[in-house]
Amino acid sequence: MFTGIIEELGVVKQLDQELDNLHITVQSNFTQELQIDQSVAHNGVCLTVVAIDNNSYKVTAIKETLEKTNLHTIKVNDLVNLERAMQLGERLDGHIVQGHVDQTAICTHIENTSGSWLFTFTYNSALNNITIEKGSITINGVSLTVVNSKKDAFSVAIIPFTYEHTNFNHFQIGTEVNLEFDVIGKYVARLVSLNTL
Repeated sequence: MFTGIIEELGVVKQLDQELDNLHITVQSNFTQELQIDQSVAHNGVCLTVVAIDNNSYKVTAIKETLEKTNLHTIKVNDLVNLERAMQLGERLDGHIVQGHVDQTAICTHIENTSGSWLFTFTYNSALNNITIEKGSITINGVSLTVVNSKKDAFSVAIIPFTYEHTNFNHFQIGTEVNLEFDVIGKYVARLVSLNTL
């Protein structure tokens, strides 16, 4: 379980394809605090640490993960948003994030709004995921508040601190991002769909 509050940007140091799996080596300042079998969210994708070497660690993304997330697009030297699993008893500064990406979206508009940035994303609404105005959304692992909610699109406002300390500052028009919709909203939507059958 995560909160959507990014701890730091990791650097992709090595990518190794093995059959359908992709082994990803990431350099991080908190590597020395990690343990084998620990969970870390990478752009919002929960992956298990399988090896540690000095200031780098390795995780493995399987075929399903690569097909459903933007991890299939990463390259060596890319920056990824990192968050370790939350500890029970600490403040939940973001919202409840599972680290299970629901689908990807495409950045379609970026606007500098005199002190913040407004990013707009479109996604495939046929997968029955929804946003609501002022509801929570996770983009590349970042807990954010939805504005301009539409059937297949929404925007988020990014403050300078978030812009500077996540990979939002590398987004361009056409950038593919990971989305995790609000877990409570997903259950409600599922119950509604079952009741209409």
